[in-house]
Amino acid sequence: MKDFRLSIVVTLACLAVAGYWGAQSGQGAVPAIFLAFILGVMEVSLSFDNAVVNASVLKDMEEKWQRIFLTIGILIAVFGMRLLFPILIVTVATGLGMGEVATMALDRPEEYARHLQESHVGIAAFGGVFLMLVFLSFLFDESKELHWLGTIEERLSRLGKLGSIEVMAALLILFVLQYVLPLEPLERLTMLVAGVGGVILYIAVSSVGSLFENDEDGNAAVTAAKRNGVAGFLYLEILDASFSFDGVIGAFAITRDVIIIMLGLAIGAMFVRSLTVHLVRKGTLDEYVYLEHGAHYAIGVLAGIMLAGIVYHVSEVVTGLIGIGFILLALVSSVRHRAKTLIAEN
Repeated sequence: MKDFRLSIVVTLACLAVAGYWGAQSGQGAVPAIFLAFILGVMEVSLSFDNAVVNASVLKDMEEKWQRIFLTIGILIAVFGMRLLFPILIVTVATGLGMGEVATMALDRPEEYARHLQESHVGIAAFGGVFLMLVFLSFLFDESKELHWLGTIEERLSRLGKLGSIEVMAALLILFVLQYVLPLEPLERLTMLVAGVGGVILYIAVSSVGSLFENDEDGNAAVTAAKRNGVAGFLYLEILDASFSFDGVIGAFAITRDVIIIMLGLAIGAMFVRSLTVHLVRKGTLDEYVYLEHGAHYAIGVLAGIMLAGIVYHVSEVVTGLIGIGFILLALVSSVRHRAKTLIAEN
């Protein structure tokens, strides 16, 4: 429980603030606390695979950067992505000042939610393409020695010899989807521009990592990013941001109160961070070797859902269950793999 002490403290504090806010706003302390708790659970269920992938990056970083990820990083995740970023999106979409949008979020939450929902095409395309690249870079990683799906995955990993194949594949998916999905011309253009923006961001993060790579790392820019504190921290924050896009918008289906949304998502984000650190310190990924595979496949499905969700709504419950399902399957496969290894050694 040591790794989750701070999360428990943050949870109690957020629930207390939610209760106080609920009492002051007239919705009631108990309903407000319940909504914040539900949002926290939703965030954890949606981001469990995020914790596993984060752990695969964080395990190669110094302990100092692990602490920064859990402290400064959580402030960025909560106040930056769960509060300021949605306000910034509405600011850009409406042309209003950030102060006016913040006032709108507090006083006219229905109008604020409507503006945020209208920006869903761009948000989903940007985040979906970025996450798709995270999945594809893992799928086409030629240095990967262990293959969860056996021969199929092994053959796909060999395609990694083709330079930037994950970028080509992601762009092809984007071009096809923006063409076949039933969108208005402006929405089609928005999806294309936002999706290309997601590609540019992924390449930019990978390029930052390549500044720190050495001869032993070869051309594995993302691997280099994982091993360097600054670049690794940047990669993790952007990855977390991509996961938070749908969670923030989905939260408005539960409540329109932006304060309760921020508090609830903060609870979930804190537990995801603590879970990441726990997985690193316990060496869970080394013990359960297919967890990283399951998490990346879950990310691939999530990316597909985000892109398809531009037109077709998929319940956050379904998304969360898919992610957890992949993790459980990977856990079972890992246990079987370890048993076979022990039998072979004996």
